[in-house]
This record gives sequence, C-alpha cells and structure tokens, in this order.
Amino acid sequence: MKKWLVPIILIALAILFGVRVYNSTIGLEENVEEAWGKVESSYQRRSDLIGNLVKTVQGAADFEKSTLESVINARAKATAVNIDPTNITPEQLQQFNQAQSGLSSALSRLLVTVERYPDLKANQNFLELQSQLEGTENRINVARDRFNETVKPYNKHIRTFPNNMLAGVFGFEKKAYFEAEEGSDKAPDVEFDFK
Repeated sequence: MKKWLVPIILIALAILFGVRVYNSTIGLEENVEEAWGKVESSYQRRSDLIGNLVKTVQGAADFEKSTLESVINARAKATAVNIDPTNITPEQLQQFNQAQSGLSSALSRLLVTVERYPDLKANQNFLELQSQLEGTENRINVARDRFNETVKPYNKHIRTFPNNMLAGVFGFEKKAYFEAEEGSDKAPDVEFDFK
C-alpha cells in the first residue's frame, strides 16, 4: 500500500464517522421534535374541548361568572405560550407548565362548581365532554412521558464520547426534560361549597 493512501483513507473514515454521527443526531433530534409536537397536540385537544365545555355549561346553567371567566382567561394564557422544539430549555418548559397548570386549576374549579347544578350533571353533552376531558388529561400525561423517553436517547447520544465532540461542533445541545411543577407531588384540596 502506498504511504500517501493511508492519510486519505483515515480522512475518508473520519468524514464517514462525522456524517454518521451527524445524521443519527438529526434523526434523534427529529424524534424529540415529533414527541414535543404530540405533547402540544394533546394540550390543544384539551383547549378545544374546554371551549366546548364552557359553552355547554354556560348554556345550561346560570353560572358563576368569576369561575367561567377564570377558565376562559387561563385557556387564553395556556394557548399563548409556545415552545420552539428545536431549542427546548428548562425555562421554556417551566413557563409552559405554569400556563397549563393554571388552566388545570381553573378547570378543576369549574368542574367542582358544576356539582351544584344537577340538571347540568345529567346533561348527556356535558357528561360526554367531561369524559373526553378525562381521556385528554390521560393523553397529555402519556405524551409528556413519551417526550421524556425520546429526549433521553438524544441527550445520551450527544453527550457520549466521541459524539460529544462532533455534537458541539455541529451545534447540538442537550434538550430539557418535561418536569412536574413544584408541589404537584401533593394531592390538591377539593372543597365542595353547597350553599
């Protein structure tokens, strides 16, 4: 073998390795973005259902205005927070989580207040929407779990040697995990006011 051929082969192998690392990192990053899209889709489904729930409740009961307004305002805030899936940071996830938590809290107050309206509770449309919301909350949880499961291999890939050297050169950065809001490990107090 000629001596000049050895450096060319080594350079070609290094280039092929770099291409392989880059392409596999792109694939993993796309998986993270797709998983985040599913999280957002689940939240959007909830937001759409809440609009229908509010209309159903509003039409079927002489409702407490403050409770209804808090749900509408919380929904508006929750839909206003957007995250760029190519650059998910812990701060963005915290802001997103706080907006969604506010919506969950307002929705809980709405459902507790509805307990005082027996005609509404018996309304088939309301019962169906309530069931859909429950299913959607489950979907949101599954989507968040799958997002975290997708972030892990990406982060592991870009942090292991020698991929970490090339990931830095190509500008790939660690993605944030979706984390529970502080205090969510404690069950909320539910109070029924039957005045």
